Amino acid sequence: MWRIWWDNYGGRTLGVAAGMLCGLIYLIVGFWDMLFCALLVGIGFAVGKQRDERRGPLFHWGRLTEWLSDRWPGGRS
Repeated sequence: MWRIWWDNYGGRTLGVAAGMLCGLIYLIVGFWDMLFCALLVGIGFAVGKQRDERRGPLFHWGRLTEWLSDRWPGGRS
């Protein structure tokens, strides 16, 4: 039973756990950092869900760098 659960939800579980661990450090500091903790947990969940659904990387760095180079050509004259 645990193996099936881990295969289906393992990435999300690890993502949320990592977000909560990092967020706990910020929670100790104060209230406003709790909002940042929620952001970390959300990012962890999104990355874990990507892993569970085997959709590939969250960001396609090749497309991003191509888009940026089209917008800001840094060529020398």
